Amino acid sequence: MKVLVSWIGATDLRAAERMSSEEGPIANALRERRFDRVLLLGDQNARALRAYESWLRAGPIARQRMSLDVERVTLRNPSNFEEIYSAVSSTLNRYLARMKERPELTFHLSPGTPAMAAMWVILGKTRYQAELIQSSRHKGVETASLPFEINLAPEVLTDLLRMPDRQLEALSSGDAVDARQFGDMIYRGAAMRRLVDRAKRAAPRSVPVLIEGESGTGKELLAHAIHQSSPRNDQAFQVVNCGAIPSELVESELFGHVKGAFTGATKDHIGHFQAAHGGTLFLDEIGELPPSAQVKLLRALQEKEIKRVGDTKSMRVDVRVIAATNRTLAAEVAAARFREDLFYRLAVLVLKVPPLRERDGDLAALVEGLLVRINDQSERAKEPGFKRKQLSAAGKKILLQQSWPGNVRELENTLRRAMVWSDHELLSEEDIREALLPGASGPRAKKEILDRSLDEGVDLPGLMSTVARHYLRRALEKTHGNKAQAAKLVGLSSYQTFTNWMQKYDVQD
Repeated sequence: MKVLVSWIGATDLRAAERMSSEEGPIANALRERRFDRVLLLGDQNARALRAYESWLRAGPIARQRMSLDVERVTLRNPSNFEEIYSAVSSTLNRYLARMKERPELTFHLSPGTPAMAAMWVILGKTRYQAELIQSSRHKGVETASLPFEINLAPEVLTDLLRMPDRQLEALSSGDAVDARQFGDMIYRGAAMRRLVDRAKRAAPRSVPVLIEGESGTGKELLAHAIHQSSPRNDQAFQVVNCGAIPSELVESELFGHVKGAFTGATKDHIGHFQAAHGGTLFLDEIGELPPSAQVKLLRALQEKEIKRVGDTKSMRVDVRVIAATNRTLAAEVAAARFREDLFYRLAVLVLKVPPLRERDGDLAALVEGLLVRINDQSERAKEPGFKRKQLSAAGKKILLQQSWPGNVRELENTLRRAMVWSDHELLSEEDIREALLPGASGPRAKKEILDRSLDEGVDLPGLMSTVARHYLRRALEKTHGNKAQAAKLVGLSSYQTFTNWMQKYDVQD
């Protein structure tokens, strides 16, 4: 699938308004080249964009039957690299996430400001591996030929573009821009800098905090870092996984019980609220609490007191509550799965941890930081046969190419597996590939097959064998062993041809 991506320029809009005899760079590209889909970005007013979209749909789009998406973005300054980068990357990432496989991208350099064209060059040669085209009245549409190569990794380059001027000046003077830490959280990019800044502002206050984010993004690490930065840092940090407590024991676990309160209560039990007195109570997976427990939790937060199961007296507690969930609690409230009053009691300060795929500039820093952390932990634990491990450049490149749907947790576990399985002190590309979970590489899996480096050679027969075995087995599973139907699914001519392929690639019935 081929996708054209472009800004909408002034010349394009004038063509739609019939103020120019020229059709504009975008229409020219659509007439001279074939694309399956078109994504256009515009920072102009909505009315002008709608008019241009209608004009385009009536012309080249209708003739070629292409899919067209027009996204309006807000730019305060169309020459500001950071704003352009943010608008392009967020829009394009959302667009690509809806596709089943990675398309062939083409970026049009001609429409828009010079800064927009420069950003297409940078992103097209680093992060997205896109073809670059340009158009002119005399030469028409042609592939842009660059007289230079961009050898910086996308993680480094895109992060440099987002640095404030003072940091760029320091970098040009030879000063390194190091990864930062907040507690045990490692970060460098702008998205996490904004989150950490808010977390630091929240830390000194004792009001509740709600942390939302996908699984594996580090919500507990953030909560612990807030506790460490708060005036309560010398008191307890009590962690409760609300999803792991049986519903009939939730009240007892949270608030405690007295001896004889129920069958099996042979002695007094201190609940998590009482254990966290003076400190912080971290309620992980708060969305899993049953409705009856939500009522009791609301009362504890409102009254700042609890009553143990079976007790007749209440007790005051001084607890700062931080809750976390991988759901969107506002949506849970709308669906009547979570109490609205409890939601507003918890969501005084709301922090949203971005998934790793949206943490531009962080992945390289995380890889390096996690490697050091795992080495240090293993060394302190005095694990038998421990050797400090380093990561080869080829191995790091593989890690930077993954999409990490399991976020930081998946990345950390992959590094741990590689360090355990490998006998070498330098983790190779092969060590990293073996540590990756099958099917976990996400939308970049296609790149792993098609865009491997040729510097050290490629095992083409091995790659073809891997692909063939994968689809032969899937076809057999889908057709419940019917080889004639399976042959049709994978484009083979007959039952016998399918059988021959099975024998060639050692696939069993």
